[in-house]
Amino acid sequence: MKLHRFIGKFYFTKSPMIISDAEILNQWRNVLKLKVGEELILGDGQLNEARGKILRLNQNGAELEILEVYTNQNEPEREVSLYCAILKRENFEFVIQKATEVGVKKIVPLITKRTVKMGLRPDRLEKIIKEAAEQSGRGIAPQLAEALDFRKALEVVGADSLNLIFDASGNSYSQILKNIGIKEVNIFIGSEGGWDEKELELAKESNFQIASLGKLTLRAETAAVIATYLVINL
Repeated sequence: MKLHRFIGKFYFTKSPMIISDAEILNQWRNVLKLKVGEELILGDGQLNEARGKILRLNQNGAELEILEVYTNQNEPEREVSLYCAILKRENFEFVIQKATEVGVKKIVPLITKRTVKMGLRPDRLEKIIKEAAEQSGRGIAPQLAEALDFRKALEVVGADSLNLIFDASGNSYSQILKNIGIKEVNIFIGSEGGWDEKELELAKESNFQIASLGKLTLRAETAAVIATYLVINL
């Protein structure tokens, strides 16, 4: 049976473990309807996890018997950061959720020349990230960075990492990724209107490689998720 998973500021040094966070208690009691005797998994967001059994659960708090403490083994070996142009709210939230599920390490909202939507809600995005990380069995929740201007983002990426900007004009992603041994990869995905030619030129000048996902035209949110998955898993 699949156990419910939760990531938070948990410490597994004592058993029974006391939980007093009102939001967590509300979720356990009123949303999930958990009962005494049921088991669940807690993670501290730094790969440490514990399997616990509920001994007490009421409006005043919860007690868990710690049955097992271990290290999460699900994180990808390759560390991928996704720099994605800010999209329409529902599309950008989709990217945040799915990129988390496939294993991205960091997400950076980008302000590009053709970005038309702003007004991000970091609190909502953080919640989406946390829930997606829990659902997919991750040991960490990806970092959500502050939005960056495209030019600034080109300056902050690591020189020792593989830096890819995805555009239909580029070379096949499979050829670029073939036999690469680089652990850190930065992926840049443009807005609904694509990249401006000047942005592609600036990326080339910054030693970025232009990668293509094929001949078909993909929506920005589709390209972001597919590119992230392929880079992590190839």
